[in-house]
Amino acid sequence: MLTEINAERDAEGYLVNPEDWNPDLAHALAAEENIELTDAYWVVLNFVRDSWGENQITPDIRHVTDFMAKQQGIDKKAAKQQLFQLFPYGYVKQTCKIAGMQRPRGWSTG
Repeated sequence: MLTEINAERDAEGYLVNPEDWNPDLAHALAAEENIELTDAYWVVLNFVRDSWGENQITPDIRHVTDFMAKQQGIDKKAAKQQLFQLFPYGYVKQTCKIAGMQRPRGWSTG
């Protein structure tokens, strides 16, 4: 079911236009990161996409972990640990890329 990535990307592999994103593209982007998307991943990806749709900016990691903590009834530290278990190479590198975001400038790779 691998989808070819026909969307324009920058030199680091992030989508140039987040509007080009779709779930099939997410699976292809995840495969490049050696990730097979499950429901746990989609909760995070959908939050990032919804937040971007409302604000036209990629949500900061603290907003994602706040959302995860509230949704699951866990503390923020546990939510951050869970996020990094899902995306071990970092929020920006993997979460933002798979969610079809442009690479946020000025952030650490955490």
